[in-house]
Amino acid sequence: MEIPSAAPLTPPLTPVEARVLGCLIEKEFATPEYYPLTLNSLVAACNQKSNRDPFLNLGASEVESALGSLRQQRLASLFAGADARVPKHKQTLDMVFPLEPAARALLAELLVRGPQTTAGLRGNAERLCALPDLAELEILLAELAERPSGGLVRKLSRQPGQKEARWAQCLTGDILSPTIAEPAPLTVSFVLPPEAERRFVALETEVARLRAELAKLRSALGES
Repeated sequence: MEIPSAAPLTPPLTPVEARVLGCLIEKEFATPEYYPLTLNSLVAACNQKSNRDPFLNLGASEVESALGSLRQQRLASLFAGADARVPKHKQTLDMVFPLEPAARALLAELLVRGPQTTAGLRGNAERLCALPDLAELEILLAELAERPSGGLVRKLSRQPGQKEARWAQCLTGDILSPTIAEPAPLTVSFVLPPEAERRFVALETEVARLRAELAKLRSALGES
């Protein structure tokens, strides 16, 4: 039986906005030394082939547009500190939906990976922060689904051939009813090791810095 839930956002997030928000939350946990994120780093995070379902190939303009919408909904903000060479972006989910770290990590995984079982969700989210056991995690998910202002997650009915029901995020609004949904294709996910992920983000950040310095140099030399 599904837990009923009112839509928590009006209008709901688009799939691109959901991916951007999920990546911002994820990277704050996974690579805090490179957070907030530059636009280039955020685009790379959205287009990762690991820890993502479905795989997307977004351009910078699409991510920028999504960021603008998220800022209007107070779910993201632009960071331009004194030490920042280029503008950076961070999530501000707690301004709208105050959550403990474990709940925020679970929501991030649902935003970037789609519906998952409780066990699968725990296995994927524990790379971001410490999580309780499965019984306590089920209670936490139920609490997120029953928020008076609108549930952030929803438990889907178990489909034929599935041993367990799956949880889905509600920030993108109503999801396809399980009674008419087509079976999801079998996919294989590869988890990028944390050290490799940190190096990848560092490389993206360095590329963005070098591009900014090259643009300044061209401007100083009078090149277009």
